[in-house]
Amino acid sequence: MFLNKTLMITGGTGSFGNAVLKRFLATDVKEIRIFSRDEKKQEDMRIALNNPKLKFYIGDVRNYDSVNEAMNGVDYVFHAAALKQVPSCEFYPMEAVRTNVLGAENVMNAAIANKVKRVIVLSTDKAVYPINAMGISKAMMEKLMVAKSRMRTEGETVLCATRYGNVMASRGSVIPLFVSQLKEGKQLTVTDPTMTRFLMSLEDSVDLVLHAFEHGRQGDIFVQKAPASTIEVLAQALSELFAKSNKIQVIGTRHGEKLYESLVSREELAHAEDMGAYYRIPADHRDLNYAKFSVEGETEITLYDDYTSHNTERLDIEGVKKLLLTLDFIQEQLNA
Repeated sequence: MFLNKTLMITGGTGSFGNAVLKRFLATDVKEIRIFSRDEKKQEDMRIALNNPKLKFYIGDVRNYDSVNEAMNGVDYVFHAAALKQVPSCEFYPMEAVRTNVLGAENVMNAAIANKVKRVIVLSTDKAVYPINAMGISKAMMEKLMVAKSRMRTEGETVLCATRYGNVMASRGSVIPLFVSQLKEGKQLTVTDPTMTRFLMSLEDSVDLVLHAFEHGRQGDIFVQKAPASTIEVLAQALSELFAKSNKIQVIGTRHGEKLYESLVSREELAHAEDMGAYYRIPADHRDLNYAKFSVEGETEITLYDDYTSHNTERLDIEGVKKLLLTLDFIQEQLNA
């Protein structure tokens, strides 16, 4: 699919960008453009990978001109640049809007202007029934993507989205924090022992984006089915893997956190396509002719329940340990 093509990754120095590069640099892709505003991380990546297929562009998705210039000649875009920390977005909600909403609009507008063939924007389970600024901003990004997809004609830029839960061991996530606390002999700071979260690896997130790339139609949102665990079970599994017995300190829910996350709402499940390991949520392409809404309404919503981290497959300690051992980060920490 990527033979002699140019791929651009916004926020490309982050966890997802590194996972994509690990998968793609050995393929026949012609060029991968890393677009981000962190020159130090770009320099570190340039030195570490030392690959002529990699091109680096300093810029910010908030600035349309920098995005537009970097996208000249690009075939495909993975839009991963975002503000992702829930508490930070709670304190600075307009910063979340500027990056996650307006920045995403800049990326999509620049892609359309440059006749990019396909754009995949990365969303989150927090966009479903959002209660925090981060989730609200990502929900708006999804709405923007769907709205822009309605205006595209055959042969124009295809806009799709992926939505996934917590990516295990990604930057700023709880697993690196727990590992650090375990090694330093500190208490494990658990927000709420009964809190559940979906568990996905970085490889899973890349697989999901590639599935969307291959199967996506205008306005589609793709979700990968994933297991979940409680935070307490996750902490216990890590303690056993590292042969530690640190005490657990319950610190309470942080700003904007939910007890559980939802990947697909019941409203979406009423018309979603079950693709086995994935759900495809097609865009609602009805127009503003309100008479159609009264005669073409949804009658099956009450037959479904939301797909959440509370009702998905729940892993026990052994199941979480097995999943954790598939992560490069955990293997590296254990070997260290």
